Amino acid sequence: MENSNQLAARLREVLLSGKWIANTNYKDQLSNVTWKQATQKIGTLNTIAGLTYHVNYYLAGILNVFEGGALEIRDKYSFDLPPITSKEDWENMLNEFRTNAEAFASQVERMSDQQLDAIFVDEKYGDYRRNIEGLIEHSYYHLGQISLIRKMINYPD
Repeated sequence: MENSNQLAARLREVLLSGKWIANTNYKDQLSNVTWKQATQKIGTLNTIAGLTYHVNYYLAGILNVFEGGALEIRDKYSFDLPPITSKEDWENMLNEFRTNAEAFASQVERMSDQQLDAIFVDEKYGDYRRNIEGLIEHSYYHLGQISLIRKMINYPD
């Protein structure tokens, strides 16, 4: 089983600085995306901004639990991003994403094995470790989508 340091490293890898599994990460994929590209709609696909908001929604919601708060997030609201109408809006979203990603990884890094194995909010959600691993897998899934959408925007033909 993975300990907290390994889980935190995997989180940082997909969100902030790694290249091992996907040869990229969110920070790299989002760094050169303009706000117009981030909000550009391609068919019925989610936008890059929508996917970024979605992953950050879960980061922030689970982080709130890590910090002693309640589990207040609901799946049905996870794509309800506020309008992005400027470079500043997009940069604020990216800054919040990076801040939450680092805070999340830092919280995980400090968890004991006992906390990782403890029930997360309610038995139906499993333990902390399962939720952290689920967030990592979920993040990789949407990272792939963001990467493909970027290619579709930059190379439309």
